[in-house]
Amino acid sequence: MKTIAEKIRLYRLEQGLSQENMADSLGISTTAYGDIERGKTDLTLSRFYQIAEVLNISVAVLMGQTTPLQQELQQLEVEKLQIENEKLRLENQYLREKIAGRMIIDLIQKDASTTSERQRIGF
Repeated sequence: MKTIAEKIRLYRLEQGLSQENMADSLGISTTAYGDIERGKTDLTLSRFYQIAEVLNISVAVLMGQTTPLQQELQQLEVEKLQIENEKLRLENQYLREKIAGRMIIDLIQKDASTTSERQRIGF
């Protein structure tokens, strides 16, 4: 489970914001903001709301709380990824079998050409 400080950092990075951008938006020093992301500062509720506003996310999301709809969407995303993984696994299996089959055909053809070459030479 990620701490709130870690979540703040991740959401900041997702937004493409630097610590300097955040500090400027919050009206604090970069050092003070860095301390927030490192978990060295206890956030006041008002500062917490400011950070959520700057990151354009809800406080509930920042705290890790999700609504039933968000949970359902997350579950659907997990299921979608599982289906995609299974599809890729089957594709991989198909290609491996195809390559193995091609290798067998190549070996048979090579053996056949070696046999005919031997017959031509008189072995």
